[in-house]
Amino acid sequence: MKQNIKKRIRFILLFLAASIVIILILDNAAIRLYPVKYRNTVQMYAQEYKLDPLLVFAIIKVESNFKPGAVSPKNARGLMQITDKTGNWGAQMLDIANYSSSMLYIPETNIRIGCWYLSTLYDEFGETDLVLAAYNGGSGNVSQWLGDSRYSTSGKSLDLIPFKETEQYLKKIKNSYKIYKKLYENQF
Repeated sequence: MKQNIKKRIRFILLFLAASIVIILILDNAAIRLYPVKYRNTVQMYAQEYKLDPLLVFAIIKVESNFKPGAVSPKNARGLMQITDKTGNWGAQMLDIANYSSSMLYIPETNIRIGCWYLSTLYDEFGETDLVLAAYNGGSGNVSQWLGDSRYSTSGKSLDLIPFKETEQYLKKIKNSYKIYKKLYENQF
């Protein structure tokens, strides 16, 4: 009888130890999959432009997976996938001296322009879903959709996004953002 109790206790302790190890491995894997690279730069520009740094991390994760040399099929560049047009506009508005599009591969420049652009979109649209839709699909398109009863019954939010890519983008960012909040909310 005592031997059975000892075996059960040993099994329970082994089970608990294995469970703790599995939880630690899974938690560490999530942190590796959803990193906070360029933390100081993201925090600095998110604070300057009154953005949630976790949303900025989610955008970087979806846009480039933290690869500063990333280039999209539409020639958007760097961590936050900034187009030449937006980069030139941002550099002009931010007085970035001797700007060239190759500077979009520099994490600090890319994050600065990306956060400035997000802030500009917040000023225009005021609501995160609209900002994200405009970041991906273009602010002119979002303005048109808001004025079209097929896509917006209120003129203030979108009931339907006609670009499948933008609709999927919004879902990816929101999912990534939820994970970032779960992993890091207490750190920011």
